[in-house]
Amino acid sequence: MHLGDLTHPNELHGLKLSELEDVARQIRERHLQVVSTSGGHLGPGLGVVELTLALYQTLDLDRDRVIWDVGHQAYPHKLITGRFNDFHTLRQQNGVAGYLKRSESNFDHFGAGHASTSISAALGMAMARDNRGEDFKCVAVIGDGALTGGMALEAINHAGHLPETPLLVVLNDNDMSISPPVGALSNVLNRARLSPPMQFLSGSVEESVRHLPFMGGELPAELNRLKGSMRRLAVPKVGAVFEELGFTYMGPIDGHDIGEMMRTFQAAHRDGGPVLVHVVTKKGKGYPYAEADQVGYHAQSAFDLSTGKAIPSKKPKPASYSKVFGQTLVKLCEQNSRVVGITAAMATGTGLDLLQKAVPKQYVDVGIAEQHAVTLAAGMACEGLRPVVAIYSTFLQRAYDQLIHDVGIQNLPVTFVLDRAGIVGADGPTHQGQYDISYMRSIPNFTVMAPKDEAELQRMLVTCLNHDGPTALRIPRGSGVGMPLMEEGWEALPIGRGELLREGDDLLIVAYGSMVYPALDTATLLEEAGLSTTVINGRFLRPLDQALIHPLARRIRRVVTMEEGALAGGFGAAVLESLSDQDISVPLLRIGIPDKMVDHATPQQSKESLGLIPVQMAERIRRRFELGRRDFAGTASVSAIQP
Repeated sequence: MHLGDLTHPNELHGLKLSELEDVARQIRERHLQVVSTSGGHLGPGLGVVELTLALYQTLDLDRDRVIWDVGHQAYPHKLITGRFNDFHTLRQQNGVAGYLKRSESNFDHFGAGHASTSISAALGMAMARDNRGEDFKCVAVIGDGALTGGMALEAINHAGHLPETPLLVVLNDNDMSISPPVGALSNVLNRARLSPPMQFLSGSVEESVRHLPFMGGELPAELNRLKGSMRRLAVPKVGAVFEELGFTYMGPIDGHDIGEMMRTFQAAHRDGGPVLVHVVTKKGKGYPYAEADQVGYHAQSAFDLSTGKAIPSKKPKPASYSKVFGQTLVKLCEQNSRVVGITAAMATGTGLDLLQKAVPKQYVDVGIAEQHAVTLAAGMACEGLRPVVAIYSTFLQRAYDQLIHDVGIQNLPVTFVLDRAGIVGADGPTHQGQYDISYMRSIPNFTVMAPKDEAELQRMLVTCLNHDGPTALRIPRGSGVGMPLMEEGWEALPIGRGELLREGDDLLIVAYGSMVYPALDTATLLEEAGLSTTVINGRFLRPLDQALIHPLARRIRRVVTMEEGALAGGFGAAVLESLSDQDISVPLLRIGIPDKMVDHATPQQSKESLGLIPVQMAERIRRRFELGRRDFAGTASVSAIQP
């Protein structure tokens, strides 16, 4: 069978083992071909090819529900659920999404971009099924890295309390998340992984005892207790943990042996309660370069399939904001032993891998546990440390209560670096960092800022560490603008002071963070049309530089705000409220992300669709204030301008 001809995953039912192995080969070939050409997540999907095929052989995909945790491990799922022929559009505008998406396929039963959600969702579906008297199967597939997330453990605790609710949890144990997982649970899994596979007393023995003439079809309570004790002795320690939590544990089993997994999954479906099947896989399986470097090949930009090497960029790029942050933090940690960097399983993505190598004693990885990371930092701050918590904007949403309750209210000196703030591109709606401006604005005692470039980032990090209170700074994804960097000796910025970059009489633009340079480009376009523009680098969201903004707003009488974030409750809203509070009534145009989901595309494509390109913003400003009659030329179409 060729996967290009497959119209439904149930068509794989009944294939011989050799035929399934050929399907596995086709999945890997297609996966590698597409990701090597256009980029995407690589290692996670390669590791679960056989697991996916074996599991789906035991399910009716028209009825049964499979919930994949995170989603980037579900590329094989996409390839056998009707997206094989379109897979070359992966993560491209209007193409196949990089994560699971309910609107994309009937087989994507739950959207998944963040880790540790699958067991909760699958349990909710199982409880709804039982409430309606239906009998479909509910399966959650979760990685060992995602199992470190508190939400997953909460769901296990709940599911184990429901012994008559059938639920299958497949633990995809590859000893990795993006980087190697951390914590006591990971150590327990590792010991089980390295020990000889051990199985429970077989169900056939129990059945034999039940059917003895004097038993009457039931097991006495004493034998049930003995059976439970023997099972706990027979399984690895990790199995005993799950057994005590109310699950039937099966494993560990070879995650690349289709036949063994099919037999195990069939047995799990017959259990009648919550079951955890422990499957050991190899991340990057089938591609030697990905197997050898499981961190580097978790996700890749375009690369040469024959050598595994990345295809070099046509022109050199400045260092990324994440790298500049990591390098600067290393220097600051070397100078001050009280500074500690904290990540939630994202060392490489946030630049903290540099700190891990250079000053490991001042580096902490808590696993996929953002809430814990924030309160851990609060505890450190109580005892005199200066923790720097680096978490993606989209992931810090998970710890909103901790930001308020444990840091803000107590006014503790914890620094938060919100990476991937703003438009992130191909990862799509679950990863867009568009909400942090809005959700950080209202937290008590926080000082919140955003640099216009990588050099200002260095100064802002020092500003945060010098401030005796909670601070947050947002940095965008990708390369800086190419500003010269200092090796050390950075000066702190005055808290709450913006920067006047350009002066004019016709218009005032107040821009925040990554929108400062586009604001300057917009001002240049307006200048060519005869409109004189003042541009302010806002720098600080909290406190806003009212002393700079208010007099200019009164004099110029036309104000525009620019931000790469949600307009609802965003930077522009802060400026508008500030002016209103002082009875400064002037026309004001807010430019940013409207109340809509930003789908996967390149950052440039997303910005064009949102009207955030300078030529689009200049035209929108001209129309809003009826300034002049010139239509601005440029590569971006003004048809994309939001009304």
